[in-house]
Amino acid sequence: MSDLFQAAGMDNQGPRPLPDRMRPKTLEDVVGQEHLLGPEGSLTRMLRTRTLGSLVFWGPPGTGKTTVARLLADATDLHFEQISAIFSGVADLKKVFEAARARRLTGKGTLLFVDEIHRFNRAQQDSFLPVMEDGTVTLVGATTENPSFELNAALLSRAHVMVFHSLNADAIRRLLLRAEEVEGRELPLDEEARASLVRMADGDGRSALTLAEDVWRAAGEGERFDAAALQQVVQRRAPIYDKSQDGHYNLISALHKSIRGSDPDAALYWMCRMLDAGEDPLYVARRLIRMAVEDIGLADPQALVQANAARDAYQMLGSPEGELALAQTAVYLATAPKSNGVYVAYKSALRAAKQYGSLLPPKHILNAPTKLMKSEGYGAGYQYDHDAPDGFSGQDYFPEEMGRTTFYDPPERGFEREIRKRLDYFAKLRRERQG
Repeated sequence: MSDLFQAAGMDNQGPRPLPDRMRPKTLEDVVGQEHLLGPEGSLTRMLRTRTLGSLVFWGPPGTGKTTVARLLADATDLHFEQISAIFSGVADLKKVFEAARARRLTGKGTLLFVDEIHRFNRAQQDSFLPVMEDGTVTLVGATTENPSFELNAALLSRAHVMVFHSLNADAIRRLLLRAEEVEGRELPLDEEARASLVRMADGDGRSALTLAEDVWRAAGEGERFDAAALQQVVQRRAPIYDKSQDGHYNLISALHKSIRGSDPDAALYWMCRMLDAGEDPLYVARRLIRMAVEDIGLADPQALVQANAARDAYQMLGSPEGELALAQTAVYLATAPKSNGVYVAYKSALRAAKQYGSLLPPKHILNAPTKLMKSEGYGAGYQYDHDAPDGFSGQDYFPEEMGRTTFYDPPERGFEREIRKRLDYFAKLRRERQG
């Protein structure tokens, strides 16, 4: 009977998926995290003393966080306790802490692994602090989100953050070779299909093994898949991209910096990554508008026109035709001259507005619709610029208590070269007409 279970990939407790059956038995078996578990890795150095402090594992799914936590407990002779923040509340935490205290009285420590720890609220996170400080538990929290945004500062100050990396192609290939050894058979894929499966895994070891298992299930006797057939068998795996989380912000940051860095090819790549992952094209359009005013500004006044036109074109055409307008704008913005002159000027003017408070404008530029206001000097001495030579009076428009201040300093790039010439000319006239 046991042979039948084994042949079906099952044990006496039921079926076990391939990723579970292949879970590493030792830390040396973990692939893709050499910076943590290699000879000079961070965790390796900690384990040399057979002691362990509290840790936060930060990384994408399928990179070995749970497995490493379990193996760390074995390596340090700690009782392994696992909970998930998705399914646990305050009552569950109290039970776990009480059990850990009782275990400690017998001389046995507890490694408490908390999956998705970022899903606990601030009060729940604070409940870990006393048991971390007195040694009741050694906490190992796992999160796919940036800990500096999602975890309390007090908790972070008591734990080391260990970053888990997405598995590179070589690590995924090693996993597949190991899977073939476990299964005792080769994957029925040609070379191109095998490379395609590695790409589909997208750095996720668990996904790679699940895809491999799907391939074995689908293959008939003697059947071998090419890349096109593989996609039909397993369908296309959606890229890891949560529009409310790090993946979203990482890619928009990459797009923004590629455009700022005048690299149209990189800009197109990152924009396509976002669209391919299901990002709302209108969100991309809004970000392109922002880039047009923040990083190009008046160095090319057409940049904002192009960005607004791309948004309108997408709204008119829809998908997929409308994405071409976004691509055109991304290339236009990347190749346009760059200036943050207006952006810097705006920030400086905003600081001054907050610093000086509610200063009144000088009276000569205030309207005087009533006799009382005229008697108070409102509008007295105002010079209508259209009546002045060159259409420029040179009057001062700043509050008297503040004095004239320069915020906008256009660089010698693009159209702002012409703006600088104009401002220099106005400054010359101002000096002449103010004596």
